[in-house]
Amino acid sequence: MKAVQFSRYGGPEVLEIVDLPDPHPGPGQVRVAVHAAGISGTDPKLRSGELNFGHPLPQTTGADVAGVVDEIGDGVTDVKVGDRVFGVSDTQAGAAQFALLTYRAIIPPALGFVDAAALPVALETATRSLDQLHVKAGTTLFINGASGGIGSTVVQLAAARGARVIGCASAGNAGYLALLGAEPVTYGEGMADRVRALAPDGVDAALDVVGNGVLHDLIDLAGGSTNVVTLADFAGSKEYGVHFSNGFTDGNAFHSLNDIGTLIEAGRFWMPVDKTFPLEEIAQAHRASETGRIRGRLVLIVS
Repeated sequence: MKAVQFSRYGGPEVLEIVDLPDPHPGPGQVRVAVHAAGISGTDPKLRSGELNFGHPLPQTTGADVAGVVDEIGDGVTDVKVGDRVFGVSDTQAGAAQFALLTYRAIIPPALGFVDAAALPVALETATRSLDQLHVKAGTTLFINGASGGIGSTVVQLAAARGARVIGCASAGNAGYLALLGAEPVTYGEGMADRVRALAPDGVDAALDVVGNGVLHDLIDLAGGSTNVVTLADFAGSKEYGVHFSNGFTDGNAFHSLNDIGTLIEAGRFWMPVDKTFPLEEIAQAHRASETGRIRGRLVLIVS
């Protein structure tokens, strides 16, 4: 099969299209003929070596997958060959013609492959974070970095729980955040003051999606470090005693893949796809991701 891999850490130029053996599912796994693969913010960090979980080189890339089941492993009863599914590649190898999935769900009828491929990692991460912050009806939540794929998902899932959401993004994304259900504020000096103008007594919880060095402000706004979770500032989490949420060590919330269909069919959730790229242009897609100016998700078209 054709797949993307890198043999050294570095910029997008290290990504190569190579031929690898076709994978086959083990117990509990399904193989998917990939139609679309999402690019998460983690993918470029793994490629560059900024995040390193000790896996040897060469490495494949890509977690988010949408496609059609074409092989089933022992013990699989939830899906069958021919089903449209979306989920997370077991081997961080979604940017390929085939992928193995343990965590998957049937694609909601309203979604095509491209839209479905934008969802899995963002859904799991957002749901896990909201659970860790105990967000529920009546909670006031502040999100630092609310317009990207994860931020957009958090806004909508929190609003669906009945929370009040204040979201930080660039000025150009203010209308977009309001459309999703958040009260927008802008980045930069005075951000905390702008949040307090909307919530004079502070917020109940704060989520840091972008890791731009504002944990001290979030702790102050949320009344303590135990009310803050970061997805991106590992060093700051150690310095300030903030929980760094990580699906590898915190458990996971992949049940969200099955749960999201109800909100989608009710018109209460959507994930914009900012741009699509053919698989062969994955380097350009990574460059676009690293600009930090993505509204929603970037998606690769595989077949």
